[in-house]
Amino acid sequence: MASPIIDFLLTRNSAPIPDLKEPAPSDADIATMIAAATRVPDHGRLEPWRFILYRGDVRVEIGKKLAELAEQREGPLPEGRRNQELARFSRAPLVIGVVSVPKENPKIPQWEMFLSGGMAAMNLMIAANALGYGTNMISNWYSDVPEGRAILGLAPRERVVGFIHIGSYAGQAPERPRPDPAKLFADYSGPRAG
Repeated sequence: MASPIIDFLLTRNSAPIPDLKEPAPSDADIATMIAAATRVPDHGRLEPWRFILYRGDVRVEIGKKLAELAEQREGPLPEGRRNQELARFSRAPLVIGVVSVPKENPKIPQWEMFLSGGMAAMNLMIAANALGYGTNMISNWYSDVPEGRAILGLAPRERVVGFIHIGSYAGQAPERPRPDPAKLFADYSGPRAG
């Protein structure tokens, strides 16, 4: 039985970030993507994620702050590296930060909440692709340091799931080698010994 949804999922891939161009998604498209992102498993209905939109001039300001932070951590940056930091959030017209917001709950572990955030990120990307936009998700060094997370608007307990770069994409995203699904599953064969 043919299914356009399965066909879509089996051909989904990430577009190169520098090739994501204007126009960015409209506010209505963004609302649709966020609504789709929230349709994920969420044990206890905790909503352990949130979304930050980085668009317009704020993307350039973040780049300046990230370049300053990189220099504080590493010393003077070579011009190419400095330019890389300056452009981190301005290569695509829209970046949506998917943020893990852990909640205190005696029954639901933190790792499960983080996984729910990962699922929200994937649903957001699939929704953007279904609306005709190209996407790519990265995290990068600034996600792993408290100062970087603060620059990006995260609270101390929050963590980055990923930054989804979104824009119009006219090309065909390059295909990459994919794993052989037949090597990735097996029937249960009993408890593992040792």
